[in-house]
Amino acid sequence: MHLFNRVKFRTPESVELEFNLAGIGNRAWALVIDYHILAAILILFLIVCTKLFNQLAHVLTPIFRAKVNFWLLAIAVLISFSIYTSYFVFFETLWQGQTPGKRFAKIRVVRDDGRPIGLQHATLRALLRPFDEFLFLGAFLIMFSRSEKRLGDLAAGTIVIENQTHTASTTFTASEQAKSVCEQLLPIADLSAMLPDDFAVIREYLLRRSVMTPKARTSVALKLAQQLVDIINLEKIPETVNPDTFVEAVYLAYQRIMNYEL
Repeated sequence: MHLFNRVKFRTPESVELEFNLAGIGNRAWALVIDYHILAAILILFLIVCTKLFNQLAHVLTPIFRAKVNFWLLAIAVLISFSIYTSYFVFFETLWQGQTPGKRFAKIRVVRDDGRPIGLQHATLRALLRPFDEFLFLGAFLIMFSRSEKRLGDLAAGTIVIENQTHTASTTFTASEQAKSVCEQLLPIADLSAMLPDDFAVIREYLLRRSVMTPKARTSVALKLAQQLVDIINLEKIPETVNPDTFVEAVYLAYQRIMNYEL
């Protein structure tokens, strides 16, 4: 196991974005929380199944009752497994790589290149989870591999990271207009298409723009805005929004979906 293991993404401009890997402790804590929630769901489901079995017992003959109960039991097992896997698939897809447990532990799943995971990644991880838990195979892989991946991560091409935090010395104050444009972008822009290096380049510009000449700032902002329009699948920069504000709004929107604290 590697304490405080980190993974880096380097941009063509030599800007690095670093993540702390979550580690076995944070991941185990998140799983304990998730399993308590899952247990409550499954217990409720089993109570409903038991009541159904009891009702059928009063209306079926003993021989036919045994056959029906066998098939109902088999169906109940399949549904229970579906609930188990669907729990992780649903939340990790909906919450950008987080389940309730991961959100509480402040960790998330991302792709190997830093992008948010999709339905296929969450599904692969969930289906392979029983194999990871067999004889604690996943825990051993996490502890003794440098990338801290279990089988589900290896198959899906994902890593589990801590939510990114930055100190106040590297922050900037977002304009009210950018915040307003950010709210407009969230439902229409494909922010998942952005890479961590795109995010890092935008951040580097926003931190350095105050020392740029007006001409250089206008030129860089326009180039970045034009590139971002293509990346996040927009037709054009919204009218009445200047490139600088648009770049800032995209940054805020991506920060929102990835839950960064900046």
